Amino acid sequence: MASQNMDPAAASTAALKGNETSGTAPKGSVSKRLQQELMTLMMSGDKGISAFPEGDNLFKWIGTIDGAKGTVYEGLRYKLSLEFPSGYPYKAPTVMFITPCFHPNVDEGGYICLDILKDKWSALYDVRSILLSIQSLLGEPNNDSPMNAVAAGLWANQEAFKAQLHSTYKK
Repeated sequence: MASQNMDPAAASTAALKGNETSGTAPKGSVSKRLQQELMTLMMSGDKGISAFPEGDNLFKWIGTIDGAKGTVYEGLRYKLSLEFPSGYPYKAPTVMFITPCFHPNVDEGGYICLDILKDKWSALYDVRSILLSIQSLLGEPNNDSPMNAVAAGLWANQEAFKAQLHSTYKK
């Protein structure tokens, strides 16, 4: 591989130029990126979020998010699955709740309606920013585009919402 002898900046530029039209990255560069993200996440010291590869598969991770303090989700912990395509970071990962999550922007299957996972995706996002965005979304839903109309309808009444949330929550 010729890029092994290049300095990192030149290798990055070459990789970007080679992938501008296809939107895919060589598997080795994706693995390297995911390894770097894992180290960044482990060293970040962020409270309430974590993620690790599932077994030996660097392209499938299990993440956890704790509900933020001061929200109806405080004290609850959610598991998520993250699957990275071969075109990552130019293509968004598939992120879903494993733990059932009663929320206006999460459907019964665990799919999440979050713009940065869809049309607003950028290669600048990483696992840490994805998890922090989802954690933020828990306390600040977008009720203008709900995936769960019942949750969206209850959101204005936080006591009723919290009662429903806790009745559906499973560890």
